[in-house]
Amino acid sequence: MTALTRPLPTPVAPSVPAYDLYGDSAAPQREDFFHAETIAVRSRRYDWEISPHIHSGLSQILFVARGEVRLHLAGADRREDGPLLVCAPSGIVHGFRFSPDVEGFVVTASQDFVDSLARQDALGRHLRAPTMLQPDAALTARLNMLGTALVDAERDRFDPNGHRLHHALAEAWLRTTMAAAQNVGGAQGGLAERFRTLVEASYREHRPIEHYAQRLHCTVRTLSRQTQNARQFSRMVRFGMTPLQIINRRLLFEARRLLRFTNASCSEVAAELGFEDPSYFSRFYKRMTGRAPGMEKQRE
Repeated sequence: MTALTRPLPTPVAPSVPAYDLYGDSAAPQREDFFHAETIAVRSRRYDWEISPHIHSGLSQILFVARGEVRLHLAGADRREDGPLLVCAPSGIVHGFRFSPDVEGFVVTASQDFVDSLARQDALGRHLRAPTMLQPDAALTARLNMLGTALVDAERDRFDPNGHRLHHALAEAWLRTTMAAAQNVGGAQGGLAERFRTLVEASYREHRPIEHYAQRLHCTVRTLSRQTQNARQFSRMVRFGMTPLQIINRRLLFEARRLLRFTNASCSEVAAELGFEDPSYFSRFYKRMTGRAPGMEKQRE
């Protein structure tokens, strides 16, 4: 997903709790803030349940190496077993309940770091999209190894030399998680995931499906067949979704986020999402949800 083309109004208080790190009130001071910890170290304090909440200026990737998790991510509820990767971008409601034998890590990055990534950097798109992915055994081993080193480096992250090591390990760990998306479902999932990546970069431009097929060097029919048959799951690639449904779902997801968690007007949200006519945006939103976009504001 590309960065916002202009600053949006100041976020309003959401209907779910907002934290920097779950249960903490003190905001991190570093612009390039990273934080890493095991899942157990925080969830054990809350009887293995992290209630639904948001981070207004932080994005997180949670890695369940083993154990069970019941998760809530952006309105969807699932039960999954590790290994599992979950990306919860800034402003996205998420919550978890873990089995006591859970093993894994949570790595947090500041929005300043995410926004500093170049537009063509796939890591930025990766951190801005709420996703759930299943790493294979080799990737699980690499994430465990890097995660252990990263958590060890937490002790010295405020020392100048230790900070640079911590920063390097954190970015390396985050970039390593991207391999799970690249391995989605083999050849079919790979095309579907590459389509999702293109959608993240240009869904505001309202491109026709033919544009994406041409970029992916395939026919519209092939693209449609493989997005519907993708064997792996994420928030944007799942069973039974046509390319147009994926694009519309992404637009709807972003519209809901902006309507619920900022004080942007419906017209401002429409313009931000590339709708030249606010009334067309309202019709699109009502067709997708059964209610007018203004009703999202009334839910606050």
